Amino acid sequence: MSKKKAPPGLTNLERFGGGVFFVIYLLLLPLAAGPLLRLAGQLLGRRLTGNLGSVIYYYTLFAVTVILFHSLLAKTTRRFLDNPALALKTACVGMVAHYGLCELASRLGKLLANRGGNLNDSAIATQIGSAPHMTLLIVLFLAPFVEETLFRGLVFGGLKDRSRLLAYAASCALFALLHVWQFAVAGRDPAYFLLMLQYVIPGLVLAWAYEHAGTLWASIGLHAGINALSVLSGLL
Repeated sequence: MSKKKAPPGLTNLERFGGGVFFVIYLLLLPLAAGPLLRLAGQLLGRRLTGNLGSVIYYYTLFAVTVILFHSLLAKTTRRFLDNPALALKTACVGMVAHYGLCELASRLGKLLANRGGNLNDSAIATQIGSAPHMTLLIVLFLAPFVEETLFRGLVFGGLKDRSRLLAYAASCALFALLHVWQFAVAGRDPAYFLLMLQYVIPGLVLAWAYEHAGTLWASIGLHAGINALSVLSGLL
């Protein structure tokens, strides 16, 4: 029987360059993406907003992620090929754990914040109707790939050797913050931050999947599966 392997380490360049990119991705790009796409559209003489803008945005993030983390991605792919069955089993167990625990967190979030539904699910449901193919490309591959590389590969993997508890706490908290802070700022309503509870559980399960399987492809697959079920539930 193959044994689990610890997640692959980061190079110094990945830690520094990836850290700078992560801060920009988390705090600046959500607000700057719209103006940057409008500027690019003016230079190209074509409107790059809406669904086309979203695809360009995520393709750019994907390309930057591959360039910055090519060493980590190569190592994590080799880990996956060493034991693909472990990655698959880990993703399946993670899916069950996610939906059991996330249901409790979602109910608590609604009770405390008086906000209906999951913000991520609502955004996916809105986009899938107007541009299904582009939305599926984003939610089933591009977004999981970028987010897992950053939150699990960089944040969790970068902190795990110092403190396993800190690695889980930081990766989960930052992952949750990414999904709610824009709504809190746009709506000028701090109560939205309570909806971070909905994302702590997915963040926790995704970090466990990465640690347990030793490869980002386990958490990427799990993340894609969670998003796929969100799309399916929105269509039913």
